[in-house]
Amino acid sequence: MQPTNYQQLTRTFTRLARFGHLSAIAGWDMYTMMPPGGSQARSEALAELSVLQHQILTDQQVGDWLEEAEEEPLDCLQRANLREMRRHYQQAAILPAELVEAKSLAGSRCEHAWRSQRPANDWQGFAPNLQEVVRLSREEAAIRADTLGCSRYDALLDIYEPEMTSARLDTLFADLQSWLPQLLQQALEKQAQHPPVAPQGPFPVEQQRALGLEVMTLLGFDFEGGRLDVSAHPFCGGVPEDVRITTRYSEDDLFSALLGVIHETGHARYEQGLPREWSGQPVQLARSTAIHESQSLFFEMQLARSTPFLKQLRPRVLNHVADRPAFNEANFIAWNQRVKPGLIRIDADEVSYPAHIILRYQIERALIDGNIEVADIPELWDQKMQSWLGLSTRDNYRDGCMQDIHWTDGGFGYFPTYTLGAMYAAQLFQAARKALPTLESDIAEGSLNALFDWLRQNIWQHGSRFTTGQLIRNASGEDLNPAHFRHHLETRYL
Repeated sequence: MQPTNYQQLTRTFTRLARFGHLSAIAGWDMYTMMPPGGSQARSEALAELSVLQHQILTDQQVGDWLEEAEEEPLDCLQRANLREMRRHYQQAAILPAELVEAKSLAGSRCEHAWRSQRPANDWQGFAPNLQEVVRLSREEAAIRADTLGCSRYDALLDIYEPEMTSARLDTLFADLQSWLPQLLQQALEKQAQHPPVAPQGPFPVEQQRALGLEVMTLLGFDFEGGRLDVSAHPFCGGVPEDVRITTRYSEDDLFSALLGVIHETGHARYEQGLPREWSGQPVQLARSTAIHESQSLFFEMQLARSTPFLKQLRPRVLNHVADRPAFNEANFIAWNQRVKPGLIRIDADEVSYPAHIILRYQIERALIDGNIEVADIPELWDQKMQSWLGLSTRDNYRDGCMQDIHWTDGGFGYFPTYTLGAMYAAQLFQAARKALPTLESDIAEGSLNALFDWLRQNIWQHGSRFTTGQLIRNASGEDLNPAHFRHHLETRYL
């Protein structure tokens, strides 16, 4: 019997998913295990794989199957899968294969050079590589914008966050800017009355790794389907059946790596909880980047920095690290809930964190829209850091505009999803609290299964079945409402 058009599509997307699997693991290896001499060959191999996937996805036959499948009798899940197939096809078909290959190569070169240029504070060496990535990203943005009928930046934002626009981001971020600076100042003044004592190292890496693995176990990470490694920049990669997360260690700072592990475990639990019965199909994939970030921030900020969880975490820390005066319970909690504006985004507290995101959003939007050039970034970065947080990054590129990995491979449009994710996380935690009346006491006892079951039922198991808006409405009863984020910050810090 001749396969239906829909069946032909599912076979094609399964094939694409298998190539994507190989690409994901090769990418993880490039960031964690690959010797420096392998960079050029790996870059070329990944670029070749990107072109192959692009060719398969954009074949005219796929477009024909998509059109004809619309007329076939499909159930609601199959319809959702077809919707996501069409989205993937349209996103890819917009771009010529030559641009896909060139962008992949430029991104790999830029990221590999960044690994040594950032520690050396070498902006002059880094800038030409970034300029090439920006040139190609602008080319991509122009092509997408012409097809979609939107601004260049919105065309890239759509890759990460469907339904979102820069106009809506401007509204959300303007609201944040209207109250967040005052809240930050009030939190700092309150904290100054009883400043927490900093834990003094050294904290051997072996002890930190063992602690991280124990906490991952507490958080339900499936080690049969994933692992923890080290990279220059923490990330979660791989595929749902084989999730790879990384962190980076400093013997002077116990909590940077640990909270990084918790953050990436949130990403990993989402991946591990996606519907396996739809493996290989677009409907199985995470809904959007902001929803993905909502899960990592749900784990790191809503859960792990809560007082009940910190009381659970403290004895686990003491099992691996010698006791110190800073580890008495009150100080342990205060230290992990402290507000201290700093230069590094991934180490930022959740009150000052949005400043890091809005800064990057404003710069990358101006960069893609052609209003600034790469050479303008350091000065703008310094100006915005001083305006938001009173800190200067002048001549400190390592801890300023070179600290992140996202721009090295052209990930423009990604950064806003972090603060969107923080808003979603606060809204989801509030919904979970209403649904689970004993949640606070459960967390205090280290009993997290009910919370994870709630996430599984409301977020993880749905993959991309629903749009982002529908997913959030189903889970929380309302559209994205940033008031929950404000309430959360005021309750915890004021």
